[in-house]
Amino acid sequence: MTGKERRNISAGLEVDIVLKKDQRTGELTRGIVKDILTKSAFHPHGIKVRLEDGQVGRVQEIIED
Repeated sequence: MTGKERRNISAGLEVDIVLKKDQRTGELTRGIVKDILTKSAFHPHGIKVRLEDGQVGRVQEIIED
């Protein structure tokens, strides 16, 4: 599932994000969502979140078990 819609994302979900420094390469970082930073319901590049380890990036993929 993609991370472009805010309603699909909640604290505690495991996600792959792209960090600002990795936007050119598209390298993904996996982690657990702590906070949702984007206020709008949709963002074309992914909803911005803060992971539990403090890293901030846009959700590219929601990891489902």
